[in-house]
Amino acid sequence: MDLIHLRSLLAVSERGAIGGAAKGLGISQPALSRRIRLLEEELGAELVERSGRGIALTEVGRLVVGEGRVLVERYERLKEEVQRRVRLEAGVVRVGGGATAVSFVLPNAIGRFRRAYPDVRFDVREAGSRDVEDAVRGESLELGLVTLPTGSKAPADLDVRPLFTDQIVLVAGKRHSLANQGRIRASELQGLSLVGFEAGTAIRELIDTALQEAAVTMEVVMELRSIAAILKMVETTGSLAFVSELGAPKGRIIDVVDLKVERQLALISKKGRPLSPAAAAFAEAIVAED
Repeated sequence: MDLIHLRSLLAVSERGAIGGAAKGLGISQPALSRRIRLLEEELGAELVERSGRGIALTEVGRLVVGEGRVLVERYERLKEEVQRRVRLEAGVVRVGGGATAVSFVLPNAIGRFRRAYPDVRFDVREAGSRDVEDAVRGESLELGLVTLPTGSKAPADLDVRPLFTDQIVLVAGKRHSLANQGRIRASELQGLSLVGFEAGTAIRELIDTALQEAAVTMEVVMELRSIAAILKMVETTGSLAFVSELGAPKGRIIDVVDLKVERQLALISKKGRPLSPAAAAFAEAIVAED
């Protein structure tokens, strides 16, 4: 239904005459009469009765006016709500990332964004990079912070925007035998216990590959997702761990001179799927901060 035609009938109902309604709408009487006829043709019923004394609504016309007011009011509320989202006065950003992104990248980025747009809400999900990619593909998330490369060698269904390089460092507890050495060689890690990220996650694959290339085998004594939990276990179990430098405690990092582990973090979204205004603005903010 054309809302212009419906608004025209409402104007006629309020004014009680074609002339007054046409003047109020800023159009000619013939143009208004044509709109009413088109609406009658669309609905298949006569809506107004014309006489020398003016016009009156038919029974069906009164029904259309009553329901039409509701439709127009709902449309106006919808239009205003859309504009609030466009102005970033409302909306939800659905974003996901791994432990490092959720713990050390997103909090600051979201804090800065919400200071500028306090009415925008965030739905944040912590998951491994491959799970985040699947969620973006499935549209339960709009944005994801993931480790490159993505799970697909040719992610034709994803828009990928590289952000920054994240260094992965070795950390030890206060009482570990390596804690005070500062610098070691990779061979000194042979056979030592390691608290690792969950198997199958992108960061775990990077760490495992780096150790294999260095011909070093460490004993993984437990697997965790949370960086905070990993660091706690490092202190209490006498094990080592590889974590992002962003979350590594100062004074607990051991420099492995011949072992370099790093990853490229990227922001992803689904290709061909327009982002909501809030998500689009947040994505630009993250990229600009890099």
